[in-house]
This record gives sequence, structure tokens and C-alpha cells, in this order.
Amino acid sequence: MLDTEKIKEAEANVKKYLEDGLIKKTTVDKGIMNTYAKNANESLDVAKLISNNGASNLWVVVASYYAMYYLANAVIYKLGYKIGDKISHKITSDALIVFVRHKLKKSLLEDYEEIKEEALDLVQNKADAIILHYDYEREKRGKFQYDMTEEVKEGKAKTSLARAKEFVNEMKNLLETLP
Repeated sequence: MLDTEKIKEAEANVKKYLEDGLIKKTTVDKGIMNTYAKNANESLDVAKLISNNGASNLWVVVASYYAMYYLANAVIYKLGYKIGDKISHKITSDALIVFVRHKLKKSLLEDYEEIKEEALDLVQNKADAIILHYDYEREKRGKFQYDMTEEVKEGKAKTSLARAKEFVNEMKNLLETLP
């Protein structure tokens, strides 16, 4: 679950990113939306293909992460924000917390409408977990490339692919509900 400190840090960071022009308000262009979606789908397909062939655990992690990254940026973009090129992965992580977290929670809650009180905690935890999946994969990608044995990499690659599938699925559902 996202802790209060991480949420406050993300909020402060996003405010600074907006001031510095690292995140800009924008009008949504369907061509750009389609490119994000295409890149996310292609990255997930590549991760599945590599995983099924056992070709490279490293690239399962990398491709899984990029499926999440592109779809996260699609959601953020559809909300009217464009992330620039500088430190875009960290900015995307913080922007997910600030701009997407509550919308994802609302979207998940609508899916579980009949389970009232119990669903609130469940949904908050799931929304936080999905957002954290992105951050875990961002950090893992860096460690994975330099610091792990092949046995450890295989298990982590499978986890990355599973997280990417869940993240992509939930972000696609959210995209459909956004105006």
C-alpha cells in the first residue's frame, strides 16, 4: 500500500514538475493516444513472446515495464497532461499517484459496487498495489540489468509479466471510463 509519506512526496514533486515544465497541460490528440496504446500492446506482446520462448528474462522485465509505462502515460495524457523527456519514468510514477490513483480507485469501486464497506479497503489496497507495480518494475528494471543471477531473474521476469498484464488491463479499463 502507498504510504502517506510517498503520496505527499509525489504531490510535492508533481507541483514542482508542473512549475518546471516537466509536465504540461495539453489537449488530447487521438493520434498520440493511439501511439501510446499501440506501444503498450506491442511491449506486452513482446514480453509474452520472450517469456514463452524463454529467450531472455531481462527483456521480459524490460518489455513488461514498458507496457506499463506507455499505458500509464496514455492515462495521464487523456487526463490532459503530457510528460516531457527528462526523468520521464520518475515523473510518470509520481503523476500516477497524483492524477490517476483516485480515478483508478473509483473505477475499481464501480466494478465492485455490490460489496459496499468491504470494497472500500479492498479497492484502496488494489489501486495502491497497481500504482506500486509501476514503481517496483521501474526499480527492478535497473537492478535486473546489472545485479542478479539468471535463476533469480527468471522468477522476477514472471512476476513482471503478471504485474504488467494486471496493470495494462486496469489502465485500459480506466481509459474507457475517462471522458
